[in-house]
Amino acid sequence: MPPTYTSGSDILLSNLEIVPGRRIRTHLGVVQGSTVRAKHVGKDLLSGLKNIVGGELKAYTELMQEAREEASRRMVEQAESLGANAVLNIRYSTTSITAGAAEILAYGTAVMLE
Repeated sequence: MPPTYTSGSDILLSNLEIVPGRRIRTHLGVVQGSTVRAKHVGKDLLSGLKNIVGGELKAYTELMQEAREEASRRMVEQAESLGANAVLNIRYSTTSITAGAAEILAYGTAVMLE
C-alpha cells in the first residue's frame, strides 16, 4: 500500500506521483496552500533560553505543525474547487519572511483518479 492518507474529506493525498492500482483520468493542475506564522514573544524568550542549553524547541515544533496543517487544508480546498478527488506528489516548503515569521507552502498536483 502506498504512503497515502485522507484529509478528512474525500480527497486522497499522497507524496507519490502515481497511486498503484489507480489510473489518472484527468490532470487538473498544480494546487497550493500557504500560511505565514510569527513567533510569540513570550515563547520566543523561553526558546532562546532553551537554545543556550540545547534540546527541542517544542513551541516551534507545535507552531510549524499547525502551519503545515493549515497550508494542507488550504491546498485541499483549492483541489476540491477544481473537482479533484486526489492530490499527488505533495511537497512542503518553508521560507523565512522576516525575523520571527515564516511561510509554509504545501503544493501538489490535483487529479481525477478512476
